[in-house]
Amino acid sequence: MARNYRHTMFSEAVKALQERHGSRAAYLKMDAGADGAPDALTAKELDYIALRDSFYMASVTAHGWPYMQHRGGPAGFLRHLGGNRIGFADYRGNKQYISTANLAGDDRVSLFLMDYPNKDRLKLVGHARSVELADDPALVTSLMPVGYRAVPERAFLVDVIGWEWNCSQHITPRFTEAEISAAIQPMAAELNQLRAENAALRTRLSGDRR
Repeated sequence: MARNYRHTMFSEAVKALQERHGSRAAYLKMDAGADGAPDALTAKELDYIALRDSFYMASVTAHGWPYMQHRGGPAGFLRHLGGNRIGFADYRGNKQYISTANLAGDDRVSLFLMDYPNKDRLKLVGHARSVELADDPALVTSLMPVGYRAVPERAFLVDVIGWEWNCSQHITPRFTEAEISAAIQPMAAELNQLRAENAALRTRLSGDRR
């Protein structure tokens, strides 16, 4: 059971609000035994991570501002590297380097992973570091999706300390082009068959009129 996510996130101020609004007792029971040990990633989380083609990562600026950035690629570009470590290749972009600089001063990150069609979301928190291509080319290139047209500059490695599956309420289902294509494939096949049968019928009727 995952407890450390809440153990990490539930400050005294949070607990006070939970007490005021009647949810503290339930969370206290759920989190009994939490001692700060990381929540181990299970097969459920790892399978979910392996299917994602997108996620959001928040880091903290030197002035304490939260900074959110989108990361995307082919499904599976966010890799499990053993234990509670995950990682991904950071591609060349607009050269702002905000996330990279943030991690040099504060290694805490939060990842938000969405599955819109199934209305699932997974939150991860952990400690992250960047590894430049020049410092470990083998590592960075090993995290590049095969055949993906992007230029890697570094890798981000995240040691997850906590995770939580979030409520599915208020998630509007959205579908990728590939998911829509797969969904309508049976209808497209049936339409093509009907078109072929219609063409054959027209040819036969045309021949009968001669």
